[in-house]
Amino acid sequence: MLKSYYQKGVMEAGCDEAGRGCLAGPVFAAAVILPPRFRHPLLNDSKQMKPAHREEVRQYIETKAICYAVASVDNEEIDRINILKASFKAMHLALEQLKQQPEYILVDGNRFVPYGTVPHACIIQGDGIYASIAAASVLAKTYRDAHMMALHLEHPQFGWHENKGYGTLVHRNALREHGETRYHRKSFRLNYDQPELDFENTDAGL
Repeated sequence: MLKSYYQKGVMEAGCDEAGRGCLAGPVFAAAVILPPRFRHPLLNDSKQMKPAHREEVRQYIETKAICYAVASVDNEEIDRINILKASFKAMHLALEQLKQQPEYILVDGNRFVPYGTVPHACIIQGDGIYASIAAASVLAKTYRDAHMMALHLEHPQFGWHENKGYGTLVHRNALREHGETRYHRKSFRLNYDQPELDFENTDAGL
């Protein structure tokens, strides 16, 4: 069972991102503050959830959360500042949009740029430990997936409706045949002959 809090009695925001390892599209991040007794039987690390379950839980989070926000940084800015800084920026943008500012921030992963003077903790695999981080992972993932579905309508040859911008065989073959789009991350090594990514170890969650 996911833990409800890191520190009891403190208003905590969970933060997570989606799309960090993709070859195309933005990186998305979410920040979520949950009420103390928040529960949903399907809530988990979004990578471990079925797409239909993620959508169900997303709607529940948006209804029951104290507040939440989702933000993104596009591929052009990713190329300018690098994907790590872009991920942190997306998290900061999400935190800025919260209707209530947290007293503490829980971040999935092992690194974070401090957000103002708000203390934080980095939790490795935190999306499988704390409910607020899991909720953020669900929002970031579902919002990014919806965005990539929209981009797929512009460039259906890349299969973004299925691979969401990750380096699958379909995506790499399309790159070889059609070249890059304005949504591709030019700073990434778009190596069309690399082995297909292991989606079990990415945030693709397909």
